Amino acid sequence: MIPRERLLQLMTRHEELEHMMSGGEALSSDEFVKISREYAELTPIVKTAQDYLKIFDDAEEMQEILEDTAADAEMKELAEMELPELKKALPALEHQVQLMLLPKDVDADKSAMLEIRAGTGGDEAALFAGDLYRMYQKYAQLQGWRYEVVSMSESDAGGFKEVIVSVAGKGVFAKMKFESGGHRVQRVPDTETQGRIHTSAATVAVLPEVEEIDIKLDPKDLRIDIFRASGPGGQSVNTTDSAVRIVHIPTGITVQQQDEKSQLKNKTKAMKVLMNRIYAHEKAIIDEERSADRKGQVGTGDRSGRIRTYNFPQGRMTDHRINLTLYKLDQIIAGEGLEEVITALITQEQADLLAEFNM
Repeated sequence: MIPRERLLQLMTRHEELEHMMSGGEALSSDEFVKISREYAELTPIVKTAQDYLKIFDDAEEMQEILEDTAADAEMKELAEMELPELKKALPALEHQVQLMLLPKDVDADKSAMLEIRAGTGGDEAALFAGDLYRMYQKYAQLQGWRYEVVSMSESDAGGFKEVIVSVAGKGVFAKMKFESGGHRVQRVPDTETQGRIHTSAATVAVLPEVEEIDIKLDPKDLRIDIFRASGPGGQSVNTTDSAVRIVHIPTGITVQQQDEKSQLKNKTKAMKVLMNRIYAHEKAIIDEERSADRKGQVGTGDRSGRIRTYNFPQGRMTDHRINLTLYKLDQIIAGEGLEEVITALITQEQADLLAEFNM
C-alpha cells in the first residue's frame, strides 16, 4: 500500500498552492508562474489519490462490517456485494498513483531542440542524418508538433553534416529524449557496385528548450564574435558581417549561427541554442551525481553509446537499450512506426523507476 501520509502531504501542498494563487500571498510574476506549474502538475495526482483513498477506505469499512458479528444482516449482504468490486478496482488505481508519484523529469512537458550530426561513414553518414531528420519530421507531424529548422549544414552528396531543429509542443521532450545517442545504419549505398553492406552512423542530441526563468546568463560570461558568413547556408549573406559566434566562457560551449541575413536574427537563434546547451550541460551534471548507478539505462541520454541499429537488408531495427527488435524498418524510418519504439522505452523506464520506488 502507498503510505497514506505521503498522499496527505500532497493534498496539503495542493491546498497551500491554491491559497497562494488566490491572492493569499503577494507573489512576483516568476513566482506565480512556478506555483501555477506546480499546482497544475499536482492536480491530477491529488484527484487520483483521493479516488484511491476513498476506495481503500470503503473496502476497509466493508471488511469491518463482514467481520462484525453484531452487524445487521442487510448491511453484511451489501458489504458482500460491494467488497469484491472495491478490491478489484484497487490494484489498478494503486498502480496509477505509483506511476504519478514517480520522480518526474522537470523538463518532461517542454519543447525540445534536436541536433542531428553525421558521424563515421562519410557521404553515407550524411545521407543517414537526412533520413533521421525526415523520420523525426514525420513523427512530429503525426504528434501535432511544430517542426522548424534552426540551422543546417548540407552535405555535397545530399543529407546533412549537421542540422538543428526546434520541435515545439506539449510533452515533446518526454518522448524525444529517448532519441539521444548514437544511431547506426547498415545498408548498401546507391554507389556500391558490388552489393556490399556499409555501416555508418549519426548522433542525435535532444535538449529541452528552456525559458529565461529556467536559466540566467551573466553577460560577462559571454564572448560574442561577429564575422562574415560563408559556405553552404551563408552564400547569400557573405557580403556583410552577419554571422554570429557566441562562447560561454565558464563551460567553453560555443554556438555559431549564419543561416539568416540579419545579424540580429542570427544572434537570437544562437542565444537560444546556447541556453539549451548550457541548461542540458548543467542538468547532466546533476543527473549524474544523483543517479550514477543508473548509467546506461533507458533515459540517460548518453550520446556516446550506440542506442539503435537500422539494418536495411533485413528490414530490422534494434534498440540496444531494451533489446527490442522490430522487423518494420520501413514504417519506423518513415516516422509512422516510431511511436511503438518510444512507447516501449517509456514503459521500460517506468518499470525501472517502479522497481526502485518499491524497494
